[in-house]
Amino acid sequence: MSSARQVMVMARPVWSGTLTFGLVSVPVGLYTATDSHTIHFHQLQRGTSDRVRNRRVNERTGEEVDLDDIVKGFDTGDEYVLVEPRELEEIAPGRSKTLEITGFVDLDEVDPIFFDRTYYLGPRGKEHGKVYRLLEQTMSRANRAGIATFVMRQREYLVAVKAEKGLLTCHTLHWADEIRDPHQEIDTLPGRLKTSDKEREMAEQLIEALATDWDPEEYHDTFQEKVAALIDAKQAGETVEKAEPAAESTNVVDLMEVLRRSVDHAHDTRRAHGTGKTGRTGKTGRNADSGRTGKTGRTGKAGRTGKAGHAGKSDGARSSSGGGDLDGLSKSELYDLATDAHVRGRSTMTRDELVKALAA
Repeated sequence: MSSARQVMVMARPVWSGTLTFGLVSVPVGLYTATDSHTIHFHQLQRGTSDRVRNRRVNERTGEEVDLDDIVKGFDTGDEYVLVEPRELEEIAPGRSKTLEITGFVDLDEVDPIFFDRTYYLGPRGKEHGKVYRLLEQTMSRANRAGIATFVMRQREYLVAVKAEKGLLTCHTLHWADEIRDPHQEIDTLPGRLKTSDKEREMAEQLIEALATDWDPEEYHDTFQEKVAALIDAKQAGETVEKAEPAAESTNVVDLMEVLRRSVDHAHDTRRAHGTGKTGRTGKTGRNADSGRTGKTGRTGKAGRTGKAGHAGKSDGARSSSGGGDLDGLSKSELYDLATDAHVRGRSTMTRDELVKALAA
C-alpha cells in the first residue's frame, strides 16, 4: 500500500438551496445519485487517427463562432425572436433557490411514468443535521412524498422528495403535459382481443416458473462487457463471435405450444443448474411446482426462453457437468451458463474457453 495519504474527494452538489415546508427550512445540496458506465468513443476519420470535432459554425459564412457571441433564437416562422442568457436568468422562477414542499402525497398514487432522475439531498453543514434528520424521520413514518418545484440550470423541475434508508432523496418528475398518450402514439395496440382460459393459464405458469427475487446486484450490463471485449480483441488482432440474430415473432397459431415448451424449458433450466428448491412457499404460499428457486436458480433474463427454438433443449443439453453436453450450445448460451455460474473473466473468453471453464 502506498505510503502517501489517500484523500477521499467528496462529490460537489449540482444545486444548492433551501428545502422548506411550512415554517421549517434546512439548507441542502442536491447530489447526483447514479453513474453511467457507457463506453465513450472519439470520432475519427476513417483510415486515419485524426479526431473529428464538432464546431459552432455560422451556416452562412462557414466561419467558427465564439461561444460568447451565441444567443438563443426562437423561430416564429417569419423571424427569430432573440433571447439573451441573462434574460432567462432574470425571469427564472424561484431565483431565491428554494425547494418548497407544497404538499405531501401517497407515493403509490404517482404513476411510475412520471419519474425521471434521482438525486440525493444532503444538509449543507453539520449544524443543520438535526433539522434534516427530523424531516427524514417524520417523512419516513408518514410514508408520503413531498411534492415541490425548484429551478436548476435555467429550468424549473417538479420533484418528489422522500425518505429512503436514512436520507432524503429528490426524484425529478415529468410534467403532466409531457406524458404522451399511448393511443395516439401507437396505432398497433391490440384493443379488446380475446384470449382463451388455457392460454392465460399457461402464460401464468410461465411467469411463475420464471419468478425470482429482485436483486439488482444479479444484473449487469452485458452489452458494455461485450463492447469492452470487442475492443480488447481488436487490440490483440483477434476476432469476436457475432451475436445471434433476434428471435422470430411467435406465430399465433403455435402460441399454446410455444408457451408449453417455454414452461418446460424454464423448469429444465432450473434442474440443470442444480437448484433443487421447488418453491418459496414460506413467503408467498406459491405451489411447489411453480419452479421458484429464490436467488440460486436465477432466471432473471427471462429464463433464456426469448428464442422459441431454445425451449426444446433437454436437461443434458443445458448441463454443465461435462464438455460433451456443452459442445452443442452456442456461445451466447454458454455465456448465459457462465454468468449463472459466476465464471470470472467470461466476458473476454472465446467459445472454447467458455466450454473448458464450465466443464471444469
